[in-house]
Amino acid sequence: MLLATDLDGTLLAGDPENRQRLYQLINAHPGINLVFVTGRGLEVVVPLLSDPAIPAPDYIICDVGATIVDGRTLQPVYPLQQMIEDCWPGELQVLAALADKPGLERQSVPQQRRCSFFCSPEAVTEQLQALASELGCDLLFSAGMYLDCLPRGVNKGSTLRRLVEHLQIAVDDVLVAGDTLNDLSMYEQGFKGVCVGDSEAGLLEATTEQARVLHARLSGCGGILEAFAHFGFLGPQGVDSELPDLEIKGKADLVMVYHRLPYEEGLEQGRLVRRPPSSPNGIIPTLLSFFAQDRRGSWVAWSTHEPRLGQAFEVHTPVDSGRYPHLVAARVALTKQDVDVFYKRFSKEAFWPTLHTFWERAQFCEEDWQVFLKVNRLFAERTAAEAAEGATVWLHDYNLWMVPAFLRPLRPDLTIAFFHHTYFPSADVFNVLPWRREIVGSLLQCDYIGFHIPRQAENFVDVARGVAPVEVLDSMDCAPRFLTYGCAVGLDRMTTAIMVHGRRIGLGAHPVGLDVARVGAIVESSQCQQLMQRLREQLHGVRVVLSVERLDYTKGTLEKLLAFEALLEAHPELVGKVSLLTVCVPAAREMTIYDELLTQIERAVGRINGRFSRVGWVPVQFFYRAFPFDELVAYYLMADVMWITPLRDGLNLVAKEYVATQGLCQGQGVLVLSEFAGAAAELHGALRTNPHDPNDLRDTLYVALALGQAERRARLRELYACVCHNDIQRWGDEFLQAVAAMKRQESGQGADQAA
Repeated sequence: MLLATDLDGTLLAGDPENRQRLYQLINAHPGINLVFVTGRGLEVVVPLLSDPAIPAPDYIICDVGATIVDGRTLQPVYPLQQMIEDCWPGELQVLAALADKPGLERQSVPQQRRCSFFCSPEAVTEQLQALASELGCDLLFSAGMYLDCLPRGVNKGSTLRRLVEHLQIAVDDVLVAGDTLNDLSMYEQGFKGVCVGDSEAGLLEATTEQARVLHARLSGCGGILEAFAHFGFLGPQGVDSELPDLEIKGKADLVMVYHRLPYEEGLEQGRLVRRPPSSPNGIIPTLLSFFAQDRRGSWVAWSTHEPRLGQAFEVHTPVDSGRYPHLVAARVALTKQDVDVFYKRFSKEAFWPTLHTFWERAQFCEEDWQVFLKVNRLFAERTAAEAAEGATVWLHDYNLWMVPAFLRPLRPDLTIAFFHHTYFPSADVFNVLPWRREIVGSLLQCDYIGFHIPRQAENFVDVARGVAPVEVLDSMDCAPRFLTYGCAVGLDRMTTAIMVHGRRIGLGAHPVGLDVARVGAIVESSQCQQLMQRLREQLHGVRVVLSVERLDYTKGTLEKLLAFEALLEAHPELVGKVSLLTVCVPAAREMTIYDELLTQIERAVGRINGRFSRVGWVPVQFFYRAFPFDELVAYYLMADVMWITPLRDGLNLVAKEYVATQGLCQGQGVLVLSEFAGAAAELHGALRTNPHDPNDLRDTLYVALALGQAERRARLRELYACVCHNDIQRWGDEFLQAVAAMKRQESGQGADQAA
């Protein structure tokens, strides 16, 4: 069958449960062809296509019938579009004849092959009708205020009839749905029709004598469902027999959806064993802490599984029965090929460079995108099966961008929260992504979205504006917690709530914190103290500048080395007195995109050491390996300057680790931090530098080495207070509190509307 429906008041209206029921029916039934038939212009319809909660149309008839396009490609349907084009005299000709007539006000909405005006009924005179006729046009007046000048014989109904004939669909297999007199032409083509509940009186009166038109009791989607049953479109068993089984609710009040399991898996003697997580930043222990009481929960993450090996896959595994008795890990089975494509290749080669504003490095592959969608769908289905009625789902980072799009139709009862751990760029960068509409449309299914800093949240709002109409509901000042004009990622005011497609979405800035107590335990350990002492003996008389980062072009390692070389050139008195210790953590072996960068870094290190080395001293010590966190803390303790200069970074926890370590031992280390790192907007007291300016990199490092003791201590005190107050536990608590507040606000609004 073919369902041709108006949008406002019809497909987009009605009781939420009926909307959900109809949308699920359309998506589940391959035999239903959906056609949007609307008075809107195509540009205004396009935002709806990015809303995954609304079924995607096969065709779109818009501009009151003057435009007809394929719903997926948005390309005109020929020869139907050409037939309409041949009848249209042109916008300028119509305006020249009608625009100066009394009582007409041009509508400022997108229009193609039509001219639309506001006017009163008195303005539609016989003279006006005659002028339109001379142009070869028809006038269509509706709702007592809208006037459309259209090509002769063109309206919603005539264009729909041509489409039905073009597709060779039987007239009896077509159902039209509308609610205003503007839709009348659809009912005049001999199709079966439904005037949904609360339809305009003029439409009901005009269709009263039409036996094939149902005047439904329910409004919007409910009326369409009534018509399906009334006309028997889906057979004798009716609508319910065609709906998928949605009884998949689980028991978890909180579902954590993260790419990593809450434990580490490994093979020992051919057996899969589980170990506590070794991550030093405390995110996983903090997320686990929300399950420490009686809250029922699930932790959804992937686990590599090869079905061809014939091994059984265990979906549910315990996490820690003693500490978290009501928490299970719900594992999503991915093949090694899935993981390699989804995470190691596509996420890192398409999304990672774009997010960090290196779009020219991005590689977009449609086949990989399909794997990405498949993995996200699997995550959504597992999440839907785990969550209890009305549960909260907490999604993490860009690898799971598309989960909300799959999850919302499955479980409209859930509160979906998303935290974006990675930098979120401005619209002119993000819009490079071929799938930007799908991604943003998915994120707009969330109830709450958190970012590290206000700038990233505001960037998201700008991106969303390019996809759908966005109404800003609330905003707040960023100071005093965040810098406003003091760094490249500063902002004075941020948006905290928006309305899109009738849904309220909360936004917030929540920079991830640190587990300071864990760092303190390491600082006090004898192993750490002994290692620090050995390092001080080895580097006696030398000021130490420390750099710690992963091998990645976003981290600015090569630029930093060149700046250090320039420092030694400009200040020869530092030769033999300052050393740069660079810890560069290798990427996964499968990720070969960094091979050239590593070669450039190693050449720079060799050149600098070749030029400036002295007996007993080398300017750069380069460690291309991962250090255990306990060992890294010892380096933090003895470093005079921490030099963190990413070209772009969502936050940067290494900066906070250094501050915490120095603060715990009442040190006087100096933090030099890129103003393009998210942490720069939060960490008052750091020396900020522009990593894209070689001179500024060089000169700011020199300032750090030359600072007096009093200023070093004052800056560190300010930094340490910030890191201690805004720790990892506060991050998690504030995020979930913001989600709960948004949920209460939505419940209150729903109650008000019901009243």
